[in-house]
This record gives sequence, structure tokens and C-alpha cells, in this order.
Amino acid sequence: GYFDVLAAQDTLATTQASKAAITEQLASAKRNFEVGTATITDTREAQARYDLATAQELAAENDLRSKRIALDTLVGRAAVAPRPLVVPVALPATVPPNAEEWVTVADQQHPTVRRARVGLELAQLETAKARAGDLPTLDAVGSVGANNSRGSGVSLPGTTTSASLGVQMNWPLYSGGATQNRIKETLLLEEKSRNDLEAARRAVGQATRVAYFGVQSGQAQVKALEAAESSSKLALEATQLGYRVGVRVNLDVLNAQTQLFQTQRDLAKARYDVLLGGLRLRQASGQLSPADVEAVNRLLAR
Repeated sequence: GYFDVLAAQDTLATTQASKAAITEQLASAKRNFEVGTATITDTREAQARYDLATAQELAAENDLRSKRIALDTLVGRAAVAPRPLVVPVALPATVPPNAEEWVTVADQQHPTVRRARVGLELAQLETAKARAGDLPTLDAVGSVGANNSRGSGVSLPGTTTSASLGVQMNWPLYSGGATQNRIKETLLLEEKSRNDLEAARRAVGQATRVAYFGVQSGQAQVKALEAAESSSKLALEATQLGYRVGVRVNLDVLNAQTQLFQTQRDLAKARYDVLLGGLRLRQASGQLSPADVEAVNRLLAR
């Protein structure tokens, strides 16, 4: 919810910046048309882009409002204001840089796998317990008793105390097949627990690999979008210069502006996705802790 609000804020900011740039281009197209250096086509193209930018701005404002309401609900306070990432943005590297190392740790630490492993151990103990049903048992038995007599006839009054201590051995000869059926049942339950453990290990391993490669892909996407942002800025400057000297038309400038602002919006969203992906990776591998959230918090502005 926190990063959803930040992403919605970035989308609104880029939409407003795009609208401001389109407004300037629209005014320029109108002036050029009035002096006869441009056609009505330039004005209409700029007007169409301006109307579209207005609609996108309204949608972005509504989306930001919805995201803020959702965050306020989660936090339990009103008017929560998330802090943006520190500029320049430096995303943390993924350590260890190998998917199988993450899977190995997940196989040992993930709560689901640990629970399934304990379940198998319990099932094995139940099997051993069932097998012991055919074995003899040896018990120590003892008793202590007291008899209080008031005396009658030839007996004298008093208290008589007696005690006994012994060993009792029980050897089951036949139980109607109950013991053997119980052994069969526990063996099947043990096999089920073994399959559950294997399924848990596979599921955790798959989720960890998917999360790891998602983070790797996100980091590569961030680098590509950073390069695209620099290229789009240069392309916009060149297009604006070409428009001023008459070798480019108004539509070329509008397209270059749209490309730049879309790239900036996508770059901001990709950065948030990488940070969330890192937390999801640690969660998938069973390593997520409050310290990981604090590490992300240090990347935010104070």
C-alpha cells in the first residue's frame, strides 16, 4: 500500500508535467498558425493531446485518492504521507547472487518445510509406536494397604499394614489383527507425510526461484529504463531543436514528450517493484524479518 501511493504520486506528477509541456506546445502551435508558419493540423494535434492529458490527469488524481484511502485503512491513521526514495536512487544488490543458494536456505529455514519435516518425524514415531504393539511389556507394580481393627473375640485392636512389590510381564498373543492394521495405517500416514514434505520443498523452491528471477528481471529493467530516460531526454531536445529550425513537425515534439514522461513513470514503478520483489524473495525463502523492512526504510527520504 505504501509503494502504491508513491507510484500513484509519480504517475500524477509525470501526467501533470506532460500536460504542462503539451500546453506550451499547443500555445506555440496556435501562435505559429496565426502568423502563418504552421498549419491548422499542428494546432489540432496539440489540442487532441492536451485533451487526452487532461483525462489522464483526472484518472491519475482519482487513482491516487483511492490508493491513499487504502493506505490510511491499513495504517489506521488519516492523511498518511509516504516519503519518496532518496535521490539519486541506489537499489540494493541481491545477495547471494544465485537462485540455488536461496533455494538451499529456503529448504532449511522456510516454516512450511520445517513444519512438514516435523510432521514426517511424528509420523515415523507413530509407526514405531504401532510396531511396539506386538512386543512384550514389563511393568513394575506395587501396592500398600492398611487395616484398622477395633478387636473382637480373640483378635486384638490395632492397625495392620501390608505392602507388595513385583514385576508384571504382558505378552500379547493375538489381538484380532488390530496391531497389524494399525501398523499398515501408520505406514501409509508416514508415506503421506513424506510426500507432503517433498511437495512443500518443491513449492517453496519454485516460489523462491520465481521471486529471485523476478527481482533480477526488475533490476535489469530499471537499468534499461534509466538508459531509456537519458536517451529520451536527448531525443526530445533534438526534436525541439529540429522543430524550431523547421525540420520537425509539432507531432514529433509531442511524441518525444510522451515517450519521455512514460519512461519516467515506468522507471519509478520499476524501482518500487524491485524493492517489493526483494521483500517477497526473502519471504518466499523464509528469511523475511523486521531488519529487511528497516533496510528498505533507509532508502526513503528522512
